[in-house]
Amino acid sequence: MRLTALAALFSATLSCTALAAPATPAQVLKHYGELVHASYADTLDGARKLQAAVDAFVAAPSQDGLLAARKAWLAAREQYGQTEAFRFYGGPIDGTDGPEGRINAWPMDEAYVDGVANAPTAGIINKPEVAITADALSALNEKDGEENISTGWHAIEFLLWGQDLSADGPGQRSVEDFVDGKAANADRRRHYLKVVTDLLVADLAGLEQAWAPGQKNFRARFVADTGSLAKIVSAIGILSRGELAGERIEVALDSQSQEDEHSCFSDNTHRDIVANAKGIQNVWRGQYVRADGSTLGGPGIRDLVAARDAAVAKKVDQQIAASVSAAEAIPAPFDQAILAGSAGRGKVEATVVALKSQTEGLVEAARALGIKRLNTALPE
Repeated sequence: MRLTALAALFSATLSCTALAAPATPAQVLKHYGELVHASYADTLDGARKLQAAVDAFVAAPSQDGLLAARKAWLAAREQYGQTEAFRFYGGPIDGTDGPEGRINAWPMDEAYVDGVANAPTAGIINKPEVAITADALSALNEKDGEENISTGWHAIEFLLWGQDLSADGPGQRSVEDFVDGKAANADRRRHYLKVVTDLLVADLAGLEQAWAPGQKNFRARFVADTGSLAKIVSAIGILSRGELAGERIEVALDSQSQEDEHSCFSDNTHRDIVANAKGIQNVWRGQYVRADGSTLGGPGIRDLVAARDAAVAKKVDQQIAASVSAAEAIPAPFDQAILAGSAGRGKVEATVVALKSQTEGLVEAARALGIKRLNTALPE
């Protein structure tokens, strides 16, 4: 009787498995909305922790407070970098009036904001006639030049670390730059740091709300439209080839210049690359490891492709995993790894090769889904 019952149970389990329906486009879109919201919610939480650290620091500048703010910035970047897979289709982040340029524009001419080694009185901070408010700094961001960055992650990064003048480490801005009587315009420097941090939090809060569940917002419209699938695949294709392999890595390899690396003041560029690669993988697989260590899982683009062409789905999955592994192998600091003859340059180049291969795979995956032409170049 026991064997018979066990056999029946086993047969029923097999039947249920065999009859399990493949994921539908509607299910993938619904889960994509959940994944995007979770990613922005984690990023917002990290930015609020950064905000708390900055508030404590500007209230009473200390070396420990500066180090705590730097640590919070680095932690928050891990989540934000993964959200860049949600760009490039006119969504809340980079659609009309989207805040992407205010949040993450780069490369940055640091002298636009504050004094530098060869121009100690340069920058907005050293011009008392320039108001330091959210509206004023937003208006100044990218004014008269795309490197005139006055807001966002990298303005905060520069204020916390200062110029990177070392070959083997990040910037080493002195805490005295924020202490009255120790440095000129220390009060304006503290105020600037607080204003741009508060602005970053406000912008991220807007993105989180745009993807919040149960509301009449961008998410509700996006996930209800099956045409959004092509936008999702195109977005990770553009991030893979045009943005990450191209703008963020190949340009730096060609110039071998620190000025062309993403997070040059903190020497965090190698982690930016990993986070971007993981963001692509998150969308492809429908899985995201949250900041608290839990995993949000569900149907992803991979499941739709597998139902059409299992071999292509498997190949692309392996290619994307290889890209993440290649990115994780890039040594820090990135500005030294890109130099000709350095031990790390081959690993940076290998990451570009992996990203290009996965982009070709994504084009095949798109074709399997009936997407005849997948754009992988940056929008004009």
